[in-house]
Amino acid sequence: MARIARRTEEAFNFYKAVFGTEFVNGIMRHGDVPVPEGQPGPSDDDKQLVINVQLPILGGHLLMGTDVPESMGVNLNQGNNVYICLHPDTRAEADSLFAALSAGGTVQMPLQEMFWGDYYGSLVDKFGVQWMINCASKS
Repeated sequence: MARIARRTEEAFNFYKAVFGTEFVNGIMRHGDVPVPEGQPGPSDDDKQLVINVQLPILGGHLLMGTDVPESMGVNLNQGNNVYICLHPDTRAEADSLFAALSAGGTVQMPLQEMFWGDYYGSLVDKFGVQWMINCASKS
């Protein structure tokens, strides 16, 4: 499965298609940021990387993303410490989001009726991002 390092734009274009929304104020790139005097600035390869992208999803929430180039001294460590949990209004919406997000990824737990009464499932998308879908609606 592909990881998201240096692939923020690709990942957010995928999420844009999944949620059917548009970026807030487009995509800002590392090359758009003024370079402080005396600083080297980003390399030509890093200038096209995303410094800020925002995408509305459900319930008034925004996904925000950035590429942090290795040249800034940060290495991506993909882990199992974070899930994004969505609470769609209907089971049909839950099914649609689950199918779209799991395309090319790995289903951890298929959507199903759970002991707490909700319709729930979890997955890792093709970028290594972990998602939980939890729908309280019975319809």
